[in-house]
Amino acid sequence: MSKKNLLNSKDIEIILHRLACQLIENHNDFSNTVLIGLQPRGSYLANRLADLLKNKYQVKDLQLGLLDITFYRDDFRRRDAPLAATATEMDFLVESKNVVIIDDVLYSGRSVRAALSAMQAYGRPENVELLVLIDRRFSRHLPIQPDYRGRQVDAINEEKVLVTWKETNEEDAVYIEFK
Repeated sequence: MSKKNLLNSKDIEIILHRLACQLIENHNDFSNTVLIGLQPRGSYLANRLADLLKNKYQVKDLQLGLLDITFYRDDFRRRDAPLAATATEMDFLVESKNVVIIDDVLYSGRSVRAALSAMQAYGRPENVELLVLIDRRFSRHLPIQPDYRGRQVDAINEEKVLVTWKETNEEDAVYIEFK
């Protein structure tokens, strides 16, 4: 299997700043907005954005939650090996709030559908937006599109987009793997 580098750490840093500025433009002081990172991979992106918003752009009282969608996935029982759940860390309700769901890669849209179902346990939001680092066009199974995207990638189904974070892989990068 070979792979090609799509984004390096500098590219990702620039994209994170752009996404943070777009969020500020649309949500001002975040007084009625919460960020929810999808566990496990969306949590790295969500934590990075929250850190930027708080420390670089001085957003006060930003609420960040991490949502596990394992048991809401429609393929939960279809896999050979069982999926391992990750802890949900949400100490707030989303009732009447603007919610920004954050994930690393938007592929088929099934994770986002599962997130919408899982989020219902925390109330009914006023509005829901989607932020992704990588938007894989041409691979959607559901009619779901991001409101904020870092980079759009045209990859065929046999190709895999792999996002690595320095917290787990010692580098920030995005690769496309070819079979």
